[in-house]
Amino acid sequence: MLLSWSFWASSGWLELCAGLALFLFGMQCLEEGLRQLAGSTLEQLLARSTATPFKGLMFGVSGTMLLQSSTLVSLLTIAFISTGLIKLAGGIAILFGANLGSTTGIWLLALAGQNVSLSPLALPLLVFGVLASFSGDKGKAAGRIVLGIAFIFLGIDQIKTGFSSFGGMDLSQYHAGGLTGQLLFVGIGLLATVVLQSSHATLMLTLTALAAGQLDLTQALATAIGANVGTSVTTAFVGSLGGNRSGQRLALAHVLFNVTTAILAIALLVPLAWLVQWLVAPLGLGENRLIQLALFHSLFNGMGVLLFWPWQTQLANVLLRVLPERAEPTVLITELTPTPADGVTHARYLNERALDSADAAASAVAQELQHLARLSLEVICHALYLPVEQLRQQGRVDEALLHARPEAQALDAEHLYQRHIKGVYSDLLTFMGRLELPLDESHQAFWVNCQVAALQLVDAVKDAKHLQKNLGLYLRQDDSAARQAYVELRRQLLESLREIRALNHSELPDELWRERLNWLDERAAHFDAEFRRRLFESIRNHKLDGLQTSSLMNDLGYASRIIQSLRNALLLGEGHELTRQLRQLAADDGPVIVQP
Repeated sequence: MLLSWSFWASSGWLELCAGLALFLFGMQCLEEGLRQLAGSTLEQLLARSTATPFKGLMFGVSGTMLLQSSTLVSLLTIAFISTGLIKLAGGIAILFGANLGSTTGIWLLALAGQNVSLSPLALPLLVFGVLASFSGDKGKAAGRIVLGIAFIFLGIDQIKTGFSSFGGMDLSQYHAGGLTGQLLFVGIGLLATVVLQSSHATLMLTLTALAAGQLDLTQALATAIGANVGTSVTTAFVGSLGGNRSGQRLALAHVLFNVTTAILAIALLVPLAWLVQWLVAPLGLGENRLIQLALFHSLFNGMGVLLFWPWQTQLANVLLRVLPERAEPTVLITELTPTPADGVTHARYLNERALDSADAAASAVAQELQHLARLSLEVICHALYLPVEQLRQQGRVDEALLHARPEAQALDAEHLYQRHIKGVYSDLLTFMGRLELPLDESHQAFWVNCQVAALQLVDAVKDAKHLQKNLGLYLRQDDSAARQAYVELRRQLLESLREIRALNHSELPDELWRERLNWLDERAAHFDAEFRRRLFESIRNHKLDGLQTSSLMNDLGYASRIIQSLRNALLLGEGHELTRQLRQLAADDGPVIVQP
C-alpha cells in the first residue's frame, strides 16, 4: 500500500521503479533462456573447469559474462561443491573469476552511455523473441534470451527517464569526503544489492544516478564497493542454510574475498580514484565518469584476485580447519531426528541449491540413496532382532546370537519404518519431482533407476515388518522344528545382508563384482529350494503342522523378496557411473544410524 501511494505521489518514482522491474525481469529471462538452451552443458563445463586454478578462474569469468550474474555462478558452484562434484580449491578459483566477470556488465552499461537510446533496438527484439517461442523447446529458450535482452534495453531507457524526471533523490549534496560518508554509500550499495538480488541492477542505478548528477564520482565508487560485498551476502545465506560443510566453506571464502577486497578498496579509495583519472586522461575520457566507475570496478576486483591468488591453497586449508567436517558419533539418531513435534528422520543430502543443476541434483540423490540404503539395512537388522553391529562382522555367524530369544526392549520394525524410512523416502520423491531442468537421455535413465531403487529399498523394509511378527513369536518359544526353521531364515537373511553391504562398499572390478552378485543370486535360489524341501520333509515326519508350514512358507517369501529387493536396488545404483564412484568412496565402517 505504501509503494502504491508513492507511485501516485510521484510519476518520476513510478517510472524509475518500472524501469528497474523491466531490467530485473530481463535478467531473469536471459538467465532462464540460457539455462534451458544449454541443458546440462553448463554443468559439464563446470565439472571439467577445475582441473587447474586458471581453468576455474576462466570459467568463473566466462560464466558470469554469459549469465550476467556472479551470484548465480556462485550459487551454482556451491551446489556442485556441496554434492562433491568439485573440490574446494576449484570452487575458490571459480569465485575469483565470477568477481572479475561481474565487471563486464558495468563496462557494457558504461560504454552505452546516457545519450544512446536502446529502445529502438528493443522493439524488434521483442517481436523476434515472441516469434521464436512458437518454434519448439529450443526456439522457446532462444526466444527467452532475446526477450531478456529486449527487456534489459527497455529497462535501461526507462531508468534513465525515471532519474531525469525524479528530483527527490539528489545525493550529491552528501559529500563522501570522510570515512563516514564513504561507509554510508558502501552500506547503500550493499543494501540495494541484497534487496534487488543483483549487483548489476545496483550498478545500473548507480551509473544512471551518476550520469544525472545525483551522485558524485566518489559516492558512486563507494556504492560500487558496497554492491560487490552485497553479492556475497546471498551466497553466505544460502551456504549457511544448506548445512553442508563444503558449501559453507565456499560461502565463507566468498565473504572473506569480497569483504577484504572492499576494506582494501575503501582504504585506497583516493589513490585508486587518482589512478583511474590518470589512466583515462590520455584517452580523452577525463570527463566521462561512467567509464571511470567501470574502470574502478575492474581495478579493485582485479586487485582482490591478485591479492588472494597466491594463497588459494592456504585459504582452503584454513577453511578446512575453521569449518571441519562434523564428527559423526556412533549413534546418529539424535542428530537425524528433527524437532520433537515432527519426530521423523529426513533426508541428509538434499538441498535447495542442488536443484539448480542436473548433475548436482543427481549427485545429491545418489548420496541420499546411500543414506536410505544404510537406514533400510539397519531397520531390517532390527526386524531380525539382531544388533546392527552384526552387519559389519566378518566370518561365521555367532550361533548363540542366532538362537537367542529377542530382548524385551527390542525395537518394532513398524515404528522404525514410520520414523526412519518414510520421511527420507518422501523427501527423496519430493526432491526428484521438483527438478524442472531439461534432462538428457542418460540423466532421465538415472532418474528412473533412482526412483525404482528407492522403491525397492522401501519394499524390503515393508517385507521385514511382516516377517518380524512370526519371527518374534516363534523365537520366544521353546525349541521346536518351527523355531529351528526361523533360526535358519534368520541366518540366511543376516548372511545376505552382510554380502549386500560388502558389495555396496566393494572396490572390485565390474566383472568380478557381477560374478559376486550372481553368486548371491545362486545362493539365495539354492536356500529357497532346500528350505522348501526341508519343510515338506518335516510335515511328513509330523514335526510341523499345516499352520506352522503355512507361516513358514509365507515368511520364506518375505525373506526372498527382501534379498531380491536389496539386490535390485544395488544393481540399479551400480548402473550409473556417479553412484559407482560414490559406492567406492563410501566408508566401510560407517556409524550405526538406528540403535535402541
